[in-house]
Amino acid sequence: MILTGGVFIGTKTIGVSGMSCDHCVRAVDKALSGLDGVSSVQIQLDTEQQIGTVMIVFDETKTDLSAIFDVIRQEDYEPFLPDSMAADSENFLPGSVGSAAQTCPLNPALENTGKISGSIQSGDEKLVLKIEGMSCAACVLNIEKTLLKKAGVYSAVVNLSLKKGTVWYDPKAVTPDEIIDEIKNIGYTASAALQKSDDVSAELQKDAARQRNNFIAAFILGIPVILGNMSLMVSWLSFVPEFLQNKYLLFLLTTIIIIGPARQYFTGAFKGLKNGLADMNLLIAAGTGCAYLVSVVSTFWNLGPGYGHLYYETVAMLVIFVTFGKYLEAKTRGKTSQAIQKLMKLQPKTSHVLRDGVEVEIPVEEILIGDTVIVRPGEKIPADGAIISGSSVVDESMLTGESLPVEKSVGKKVVGATQNLSGSFQFRAEKVGEDTVLSQIIRLVEDAQTNKPPIQKLADKVAGNFIVAVFVIALFAFLFWFLIGYDYFDVSGSAAFFGISPFMFSLLIAITVLVISCPCAVGLATPAAIMVGTGMGAENGILIRGGDGLEKAQSLKAVVFDKTGTLTKGKPKLIDVVLLNPAFSRNDVLQMAATAENNSEHPLGQAIVKGAALENIFPQNCSSFEAASGKGIKSEIDGHVVLIGTRRFLSENNVFDRGVSAPDLAIDSQIQTLESGGKTVVLMAVDSIPAALFSIADTLKETSKEAVTELLKMGLFVYMLTGDNRRTALSIAQAANIHSENVISEVLPAHKAEKIREIQDSGLPVGMVGDGINDAPALIQADVGIAMGAGTDIAIESADIILIRDNPKDVTTAIKLSRLTIRKIKQNLGWAFGYNAIGIPIAAGLLYPLTHTVLISPELAAAFMALSSVSVTLNSLLMKRSKIK
Repeated sequence: MILTGGVFIGTKTIGVSGMSCDHCVRAVDKALSGLDGVSSVQIQLDTEQQIGTVMIVFDETKTDLSAIFDVIRQEDYEPFLPDSMAADSENFLPGSVGSAAQTCPLNPALENTGKISGSIQSGDEKLVLKIEGMSCAACVLNIEKTLLKKAGVYSAVVNLSLKKGTVWYDPKAVTPDEIIDEIKNIGYTASAALQKSDDVSAELQKDAARQRNNFIAAFILGIPVILGNMSLMVSWLSFVPEFLQNKYLLFLLTTIIIIGPARQYFTGAFKGLKNGLADMNLLIAAGTGCAYLVSVVSTFWNLGPGYGHLYYETVAMLVIFVTFGKYLEAKTRGKTSQAIQKLMKLQPKTSHVLRDGVEVEIPVEEILIGDTVIVRPGEKIPADGAIISGSSVVDESMLTGESLPVEKSVGKKVVGATQNLSGSFQFRAEKVGEDTVLSQIIRLVEDAQTNKPPIQKLADKVAGNFIVAVFVIALFAFLFWFLIGYDYFDVSGSAAFFGISPFMFSLLIAITVLVISCPCAVGLATPAAIMVGTGMGAENGILIRGGDGLEKAQSLKAVVFDKTGTLTKGKPKLIDVVLLNPAFSRNDVLQMAATAENNSEHPLGQAIVKGAALENIFPQNCSSFEAASGKGIKSEIDGHVVLIGTRRFLSENNVFDRGVSAPDLAIDSQIQTLESGGKTVVLMAVDSIPAALFSIADTLKETSKEAVTELLKMGLFVYMLTGDNRRTALSIAQAANIHSENVISEVLPAHKAEKIREIQDSGLPVGMVGDGINDAPALIQADVGIAMGAGTDIAIESADIILIRDNPKDVTTAIKLSRLTIRKIKQNLGWAFGYNAIGIPIAAGLLYPLTHTVLISPELAAAFMALSSVSVTLNSLLMKRSKIK
């Protein structure tokens, strides 16, 4: 390693902790590639230790290692130099190397570790917690900050709507009990997350019931207080019994309210302040506490004119409205997680398996891989596997969304939680427990709801500082009206506040400011919409891995489709064989071609093998086999060298080395004729002599044209990317309604990512749609990778969005869902911030000079605050009424 003037020169190797999947690789690659002076970036990922090794070439006159480290940290990963470099650069690197690394949004099983550089080891663990007592985004921020201060905790993500926290920690440095204690010490309760649907529903119902009981208690105690206190001020409440006007009775009832339904706010505020934290509990406790203390003082001491008024009714109304709001919020918040609950309830509880030749009934949790499972008509399939005997018709709508049942016979795959309709069959269990498709879907939906998109991270930061800002505004409002406004605007002379003291009037203003502010609405704006959106996606066969993909999908300007298996059915068929050499018969060329292609996994090669088999011609043995990716194959059969592939591949192997001879021109003419008809032509040569042309066709999916047309109507550019020749590609594109100028053909698999980058360089955010296997580099390079037709294998690490069904129209549905979700998030944030931006100044008395009265009282402020959170959640639930298909 060479160090010159604080700058490394040449190719350098950097370690990056917190990288655990292809999404992480993509994020770091994009960040570094966009840095001025960086000419090359290569990344290798160690998923076991969750470390990326970055080989980077950069120009030291344009950038340096410090800037490179800063860019990586901006992506929330932690860069470090390997031990061999660390000593030489100890005084060079800025900052510390050990901050929390990023939560991996793609693969929850491999999520991050942000260990100190030079000592990174595998073995970090993930702890999922159920957290109670959170009331707003400030609570979320407080818990995350507290956990990150704990030694051994590397990352913490808390979701308000799910009441769930996910923590990554070093088990050698900290235990789960210590992590839970940290949360309890700041006023919240935490426990290991419950996974069963019944337990989750019970928790949601328990929380709603607790808030309902608090509301009922506050209402029963509060109504007499409100009537009794207000009857002392207005004559039209003369029907109120005189005993309710007794100030000592009012004191007693209000005190019970404070230590009963309102206690949750005071205990939460106290524990938060004890740890230097502020949340919504502090706002409510301060507002109700001030009104209560002033009333108590006025009850037992005579402070003179202007101080004799009691504000017990203010306390009662505040608690009633706020507690009612929390009850409604608990009820509506439970509805946002219904998608996960429905998915969990799909899993059957018992199954029938053969053990030692005897059929036994066992819980599904006890099914083992390799077990023979018996399924009868009307039963749900308890695990994933393959049928070994019998046949039936299965309803897979829970997985694919398709209403038509699917026929299943020996060898066919079955998926757990799908419904067997008619016949009986036995299948061998291949995936059980958390490895089943249903479990993976549930995990993906949960992680998508937990993972925070950039728009929520910004909202959380604002909400986290919001509480302090509100107290500052309340203090300034109090001082202004106490020192200046009361006398300047002659408050004591107004009919509404005749005789009130400057202190009491200013205090009412401050209480109203505290109560009307609502960080809850800000905190719920994003997660509520994401929970509903991802739930809708899961119900429609669209799985969204994280908030980033969901947010980026709505801003796409271009969609690139892979051709084979994406726009087309992906099942090419051999249409015809054109003989080019009279020395070989049709059977001869099919025999040699099938023998050679039997060693290839390419769809076109398999089409030849299957086409030969239909004519009872089957592969034999070959002496050697070589494959050139994207070009063709070379094989030796019975002493003959057989080449099968593209025209270019055969030319590179000196088959067409005779110039523009008549035979060559005739072959080219035949190729053009076939390709113009939308067929793919594969050439075969034996001992460097052209022997045959194989005409292969892959038909367009029925919904491809409709999907492309709809994307065009949505204002997106649609491209087709394929390794096929230009004429065939244009024929398919024309049938799919894709403009010819947007057809990218004859592209090798390794170069697909470069083509995506070229479109991105033109300024278009790109979504790449492929099968998630051969298209992995392109999916990673795209702004949003969309894997289609995943079926029972949904663990595709390179995609942001997974479409379970093999239907191009789901691409439009996914983008519509993203646009709908982000639109709702913006509506929610606009409502939440707008509500506070308008309500707080009015509560502070901004309009008093014009109206000569305070337009919002503390009681009304409490009602507004409660309704704001409920309105945000209800607005999110309205998404379910929107059509995305």
